[in-house]
Amino acid sequence: MKLSIIIVNWNSLTYLRECVASLARHMRCDYEVIVVDNASPAGDAQHIQQALPEVMLIRCDQNIGFGSANNLGFERSRGEYVLFLNPDTKLLNSAADLMIEEISSCPNFGIMGCTLLNEDTSVQTSCVQTFPTILNQLLDSDWLRVRLPDLRLWGTQALWSESNGPQRVEVISGACMLMHREIFEQVGGFTDAYFMYAEDLDLCYKVQKAGLINYYYGPAKVLHYGGKSSNPERATPMKWKSITLFCKVHRGHIYAFMFRCAISASAIARLTLIAGAQVSRCLVGNRKPRSASLTKWRLILRTMLMP
Repeated sequence: MKLSIIIVNWNSLTYLRECVASLARHMRCDYEVIVVDNASPAGDAQHIQQALPEVMLIRCDQNIGFGSANNLGFERSRGEYVLFLNPDTKLLNSAADLMIEEISSCPNFGIMGCTLLNEDTSVQTSCVQTFPTILNQLLDSDWLRVRLPDLRLWGTQALWSESNGPQRVEVISGACMLMHREIFEQVGGFTDAYFMYAEDLDLCYKVQKAGLINYYYGPAKVLHYGGKSSNPERATPMKWKSITLFCKVHRGHIYAFMFRCAISASAIARLTLIAGAQVSRCLVGNRKPRSASLTKWRLILRTMLMP
């Protein structure tokens, strides 16, 4: 078996069907699909078994988290390579085959990722990243990213390169990650401590710490709908808790404390600016509902201030 494709599902049956259909359409090498249903409240597991009999289904009695579910799927896999794929994705070309073909030209190969596209076919800049630091998280904003897209601080230079070959990057998005099974075993798989978010950061960091290199391969293309089963009120705090945990695990308690303080201060400053802008609009009679940014940074501040 050349490739095992592991998909963790949670209330994403509609997207999962589309994803599996795209695999059948574009895959050339021999492969297996393993779907781990993370106790979907909508009862997806029963429907998956009926609608997608060609996949190997693993049912979880409770939601064990994204990383743990992928580890569970890996235990049942047989492929020489393993592709961790989100259910809300679909292949736009033979992305997995193209990445496998390029691995031989990648010294010290660790993980490979591809181009992730939004529904409007624009590039998702999150498909490659840099490891989170106090500085890059403080400066991270849509305004800066739009004006300085290839700034080294974001770690996304590979997205704007004219090269069509594999390029070294720090972090590959967990929506689509290709690894050799021996490497995944060598670094201990996904870290169970992360329930959701930052598992990809952690895995990429462990691979890099083992002396291996992560690569981005642009010609391989996958559509990623993104966040369709996530509630922002729950997802935002969970994401920032996981990033803080990453800092604590890999940079120590003092750094994690400084990270929380810095992000808290940034959240207060941004909330002040957003609130001030809204007051100004109200004074001139332009009343608008509370912005998503205000809600987002309120949630981040509350998360950072939690013990």
